[in-house]
Amino acid sequence: MSFEAETADPSRVVVLISGSGSNLQALLDAQEHDELGGNIIAVISNKADAYGLERAREAGVIAEVVDPARFRHFHDERDRDLYDAELIRIIDHHQPDLVVLAGFMRILSKAFVLRYHGRLLNIHPSLLPEYRGLHTHRRALEEGATLHGASVHFVTEELDGGPIVVQAAVPVEADDDESTLAERVLTREHLIYPMTVRWFLDGRLQLADKGPTLDGHPLPASGLRLAPEDVSDEDL
Repeated sequence: MSFEAETADPSRVVVLISGSGSNLQALLDAQEHDELGGNIIAVISNKADAYGLERAREAGVIAEVVDPARFRHFHDERDRDLYDAELIRIIDHHQPDLVVLAGFMRILSKAFVLRYHGRLLNIHPSLLPEYRGLHTHRRALEEGATLHGASVHFVTEELDGGPIVVQAAVPVEADDDESTLAERVLTREHLIYPMTVRWFLDGRLQLADKGPTLDGHPLPASGLRLAPEDVSDEDL
């Protein structure tokens, strides 16, 4: 008598968005080519008109909206707590192994961050710790930066301050404006985000007590960094 080995179910990913969802699309494309290491099983947005919801539907992924207007009762931090409690309820319904923020434009509550500690990733359009927050491309240009880029990090209570996993740098050209610089950075985001998600889902990337590890080795405080010369047009 022979027994077939049981195959583990694919890892489950929930993606949170607020806008067009270009990073979501990069993740969906990686999944389609069996390069993500798991399945995106739900996409949740705080905005009903986010185009990323359409991207999810076209890929056959559950698309849901949690509207913040439903929770504007007290006009203070309690609104955020109520919203995040509902968001947690919906996310937990899908039983994800990983929650991915892909342009989710809300500051998350402490309860939310702690709920998914060690399995909550974000991508930020700067070489952290530079230019935390909004308008990163504008600020880089205003300050005369020669290098800009994107960072993938684990999410903590500190805004854009969680442990960095990987960064990708791009040169700032003399004739750049916000649009051209943003486009160049976005190409790197689409490269490093699916790669990082794959590391996590394959069990290679973990958040240990002292910071992220990859294949059991601690990462530097600035994470791994891809320099401009490390990425060719064929990689994008």
